[in-house]
Amino acid sequence: MTTATSPTTASTTSTTTATTAQPPAPPSVHTRAVLTWIAVFAALTVVQLLVGPYVKGFPVLLRTLVITGIVVPAVVYSLVPNLLKARTAVLRRRA
Repeated sequence: MTTATSPTTASTTSTTTATTAQPPAPPSVHTRAVLTWIAVFAALTVVQLLVGPYVKGFPVLLRTLVITGIVVPAVVYSLVPNLLKARTAVLRRRA
């Protein structure tokens, strides 16, 4: 059984598709690297200022473990996704 699409349905579909805004392309690996670097730099700076005085007497490996234990989750789960959302919002406004 073959179903034919009426001309009005086909034109409505193409019109809807044409008027729908296309999402921006995913960022290149270089853009992601820059955004990640910005997030890591900012997070390390803030954590060093806030936690640094409390861990300054720790051995270097333990101090690094504590600081990266705070920075890595913050960057991966919060900062980079929010930077990518901000990038998308800026690109949508430009279009």
